Amino acid sequence: MALHLIKLCVGADSIEDLRDWVSRRALVAIAAGLEPSSSHTTRMIPKRAEELLDGGSLYWVIKGQVQARQPLLDLKTFKDVDGITRCELVLGPEVIETEPQPKRAFQGWRYLTGEDAPRDLMSLGADGADLPMELRRELAELGLL
Repeated sequence: MALHLIKLCVGADSIEDLRDWVSRRALVAIAAGLEPSSSHTTRMIPKRAEELLDGGSLYWVIKGQVQARQPLLDLKTFKDVDGITRCELVLGPEVIETEPQPKRAFQGWRYLTGEDAPRDLMSLGADGADLPMELRRELAELGLL
């Protein structure tokens, strides 16, 4: 089963905000003649990179709930202008909505096992995909979705 990362989506108030950001990054990449993707830079470098790149995703926590994920395409280490080693998480251009799952705030990223990862919203079918986000959030908090 795939291993994933989970991280707070700082600066985004909704999935739409995240999608807008990802779209802008993908357009910049296309304009530069590159494959459409987005990336996120972190200070810590995952030690389990091989497992992450075998079908893993970065799950985003927005407003206290896991709400979306992006497939992990690559992990690239580099040194910034201050000589500090960083990790660039290269992410697929698609933002996939997941079933809402409450998550308390934390710093940095954490590993997320496949068993603990929320299901994609499309896999829920009529059970939740057509509901408004606020209703899905409330149902998830009550454990009904």
